[in-house]
Amino acid sequence: MTSASDPAVVLPSLTLLSHRVRVLPLNTASLVKLPDETILFLDARQDLAGAKTLCSLIHAADLNVPIILVVSEGGFPAVNAQWGISDIIIDTASPAETEGRLRLARENRGSLPKPSSNSVDEVDQTGHIHCGDLVVDPKSYTATLKGRPIDLAYKEFELLKYLAQHPHHVFTRAQLLQEVWGYDYYGGTRTVDVHIRRLRAKLGGEYEHLIGTVRNVGYRFDPAEGSLENGATAHAEGPTGAQHSEPSEYEAHSAGHGRTLAKKTTGQKNGMTDGTQ
Repeated sequence: MTSASDPAVVLPSLTLLSHRVRVLPLNTASLVKLPDETILFLDARQDLAGAKTLCSLIHAADLNVPIILVVSEGGFPAVNAQWGISDIIIDTASPAETEGRLRLARENRGSLPKPSSNSVDEVDQTGHIHCGDLVVDPKSYTATLKGRPIDLAYKEFELLKYLAQHPHHVFTRAQLLQEVWGYDYYGGTRTVDVHIRRLRAKLGGEYEHLIGTVRNVGYRFDPAEGSLENGATAHAEGPTGAQHSEPSEYEAHSAGHGRTLAKKTTGQKNGMTDGTQ
């Protein structure tokens, strides 16, 4: 499955093997056209987020088909067990490697992996991404919280969508620039920090913890509510952004202090306690 104008460029080594290859468009309508005994090569070289959504839909439709994800070298960091794929292959793989991965996919057909439980709550048949009260609609470029639309600029939406499609996965600022802004963007990584702050502001105090910061690394989407780690890192901007004057409880202990410096607010929302005030 690919949207490439020339399918032979997706995995050139496959054309050198003696398998019967059928090319289908990279969309949900193609799922009903999959014949029996299919091994699916899914082209994720240009759109990792879209490919992950398609993997989720394949599992939601209960299709018993092994999926081998075709990626470029830069796509490897974004792929993990949450995708529920059988294997992964780089687009420059040799014919011998391609044949070997096909053989393994055939032999392991009876034990196909399922998406990890750390994935988004649900991806419905329309492609909407559900994360608790947050719903992201990639087709209409809209996001809602408790049914109320969030006023997002285009890049803010693209950033939120990409993070929501890869929950708990930590992305560096450079990776987010590459995946959301593209290879031809010449701005600095500070752009990511600015958009993250805007996103948190628009999500509001009750939901800003959904976008967490991993200090000195980057950002991740944390759909699970109530975790200490979310509260401890939700507002930190890393080495290039603004930080609170008091470290979190985790940071205080890791810095060698013998006491807890974080203090809790008296107000709670939906059972959440913010430990970074």
